[in-house]
Amino acid sequence: MNKETKPANGKSGRLVDAGAIRELAELLKETGLTEIEIEHNGARLRVSKMAGGAIMAAAPAVAAAGPMAAQAVAPAKPSGPNPGAVPSPMVGTVYLSPEPGAKPFISVGQTVKEGDTLFIVEAMKTMNPITAPKGGVVGEICVNDASPVEFGQTLCIIN
Repeated sequence: MNKETKPANGKSGRLVDAGAIRELAELLKETGLTEIEIEHNGARLRVSKMAGGAIMAAAPAVAAAGPMAAQAVAPAKPSGPNPGAVPSPMVGTVYLSPEPGAKPFISVGQTVKEGDTLFIVEAMKTMNPITAPKGGVVGEICVNDASPVEFGQTLCIIN
């Protein structure tokens, strides 16, 4: 089911396909990309991840709507980055376990202590352990095994 938005003039029109935005946002999470833009039948849709991990979507109206291009933007989370976020200290490839097929270092709901190994980030053929900056419970794992990560990208959240 696709939701429609109503422009300021009150006329109904399909400016934003909420389902497409959700799909693109999920694709951002899965691939570790920071921005995706697609064009289909003259309409463009761009979804990008902001520094804190919040996702923003912008969809200009179809060109036939007039010279002024309408833009819809998903509201950003008002708060800053999650205080329990564990960011990647480097660009590389993240691994959730010490070797292929082995048990992951952490799982959601697991209690970790400060200094416990959470992930490994491979950068320039060097395996770098990523340790817990504080103790707590793993609330969310924000990356997939063997996926690319960027500097500052949230790897997991410790509550």
